[in-house]
Amino acid sequence: MLLVDTNVLVDVLEDDPVWADWSVRQLRAQAQVHALTVNPVIYAELSLVFESVDALDDAIAKMSLLFHEIPRAALFLAGRAFVKYRRAGGNRSNVLADFFIGAHAAVAGCGILTRDAGRYAGYFPRVPLVTPHTASAR
Repeated sequence: MLLVDTNVLVDVLEDDPVWADWSVRQLRAQAQVHALTVNPVIYAELSLVFESVDALDDAIAKMSLLFHEIPRAALFLAGRAFVKYRRAGGNRSNVLADFFIGAHAAVAGCGILTRDAGRYAGYFPRVPLVTPHTASAR
């Protein structure tokens, strides 16, 4: 299983002029070795690009993405990461989406395909990341 971060999916769906090619290549390459997956947080973030649930579900199906719920252990871990973030001076007052995604990957023992590795690497250092810096060049 490999969680696919929202930014990679939006690159493809909106044909981002800078990142779409890289994101498509990575989705194709990673699909050869992993079950590409979204969770409720990624689904919710991705919903901003769609007008209906049906349209979003169709896009997920066409991309052959699986949907996995976030385990309670991951929800707890996301909260703990948020506490660490706040103690380090973070100013957000709600648990950030990246904490839910990173914690899900940590508990599931899987990686994340993303262009934005910052919080994942900082708060979930054992989670393998596929990023522009770790995968083949853009």
